[in-house]
Amino acid sequence: MEQSERRFFVSRFFIAFFRIGGKNCMGMMIVTNNERVKEKFEGEYKVNFYDVSLREILIIVRDLIHKGHKLYTHPLSGSVKPGETVFKSIIVSDAPGKFSEESLSIIENSIITCDKFGIKFPDLPDNIKADFQCIDLTLISSALGADNI
Repeated sequence: MEQSERRFFVSRFFIAFFRIGGKNCMGMMIVTNNERVKEKFEGEYKVNFYDVSLREILIIVRDLIHKGHKLYTHPLSGSVKPGETVFKSIIVSDAPGKFSEESLSIIENSIITCDKFGIKFPDLPDNIKADFQCIDLTLISSALGADNI
């Protein structure tokens, strides 16, 4: 396995989520398009909410990484394919620092994967959207070590 393939393999499968641990962690922010995540964590963590598509959230995070922010959770965590959900929450460093090639590689590969799947269900009923919001909230809560969802 070549270096780049190994790197992608490790990034994609083993860095699905790593726990941030503890409440009121400084130095990180949640970038999300999920209002439930915003409602739950606003005030406890820095939350940047955008009313945009999943792909646009990935682009916003990519732009932050270009500015020096570091990716703390994998953008394609969970078993729901990018084309099947419209909600995504990603944790990145709060302030820019040293540029991370690994973070950039992960987010760019995530955007490519998102583009491959396309949007499978463009007009989801509200009850299905609520289910996908709950899945995203559960995933990001797990990464943060939150006990109650």
